[in-house]
Amino acid sequence: MSALERGLLGLGVGVAATAAGLATDRLLRGRRTAERLGTELDFTDVPDEEHVAISGEVPLHVEVDHPDPVPGQQVSPVTVVLCHGYTHNRAVWHYQRQALRKAGYRVVLWDHRGHGLSEAGDPESYTIPQLGRDLCAVLAEAVPGDDPVVLVGHSMGGMAVMSLAEQHPELLGDRVIGAAFISTSSGGLQDLDFGLGRNLGRVVHKLGPGAMRRLSSQQDLVDRTLAAGKDVEYFLVHRYSFGTTVPMAIVQHTAQMIFQTRMEVISAFLPRLLAHDLRAVLARFDGIETLVMHGTQDRITPREHGDVLVTAMPHAEYIVVEGAGHVLPLEFPDIVDRELVGLVQRAERAAGTSRGRHRARAVAKHIVDIHAKDRVARAREGVKRTSGKRGRSAGGGSSSGSKVSP
Repeated sequence: MSALERGLLGLGVGVAATAAGLATDRLLRGRRTAERLGTELDFTDVPDEEHVAISGEVPLHVEVDHPDPVPGQQVSPVTVVLCHGYTHNRAVWHYQRQALRKAGYRVVLWDHRGHGLSEAGDPESYTIPQLGRDLCAVLAEAVPGDDPVVLVGHSMGGMAVMSLAEQHPELLGDRVIGAAFISTSSGGLQDLDFGLGRNLGRVVHKLGPGAMRRLSSQQDLVDRTLAAGKDVEYFLVHRYSFGTTVPMAIVQHTAQMIFQTRMEVISAFLPRLLAHDLRAVLARFDGIETLVMHGTQDRITPREHGDVLVTAMPHAEYIVVEGAGHVLPLEFPDIVDRELVGLVQRAERAAGTSRGRHRARAVAKHIVDIHAKDRVARAREGVKRTSGKRGRSAGGGSSSGSKVSP
């Protein structure tokens, strides 16, 4: 990188810091809602087992959680495999691994090549088809025998699930009894503007892969630049990862995953993500229980990409979370937890009634309106306070958010 390019990079950070200053200040100071949820969050997870899956001579880090015993119930034979997204790692599933384990399911998590604790591969190997082969290697290593599997993919992890289905369609129905696609896309990413507007978005697409390639050989410079602009880093991570205010600990946790990923890995994957197109594969999921989840404020893969998925998979359960951004597993873990457990339970029941391929039940698309839920909660709290002053308690049931058909 030339002195001019280094200077421009430094200037860019300075300009970004100035432009984002007020917004960053609001993020850092205006977080009373987040502090209610707690900012001193511990994201440490200790697996019951650790494995190494070898795929294309690249060792992949795999973790296994054993199910918590459920009194009076037999241990389920189902294993849930969680596949993370671009620049993330297995830690994005902190809440889901706990929820699934408590629901009585065995959980497998893994880091994509070049991410987390997995080894790096040749730059030419950072492709979506290779991720499908990697997932196949993880299944062979960590899911014993013919045990039924539910595959869950967030963002690029969903693309890995699609790639596996393209390469091994025979697994769907017989071995893979359910699949979830969270904030992911089956193609068309080259048309995104990342929330920057059409003109600036076009510039980012034109310069992005080339700039990433140049920066990939300047990791030390990137690290120093990021260290000098932590507030800007947190602002950008918050803007592009979440649609609502979240605890700063979650922003920092997400930023740590992103910026621990080497620039050479980010650079090599980016053009492959933009060229990704597996829309023709989606029909293969027609015979199994399927879940699609998306946020309305997702700036990385907008809600329209979820619409494409359910158009091709009309039997899928479709959850659209109002106001949510791209990293749903961390932004609204309670919703993701509930829907994933429900998916696995449906898949387990369906697989128990027939060993062959079956038609999943048709489910109307609906929206979980988080804002309406908050309004109802505040209103009820007001009713309780008013009733308390009058010397009598307020009645009423619980609210799970409004659901409407689009």
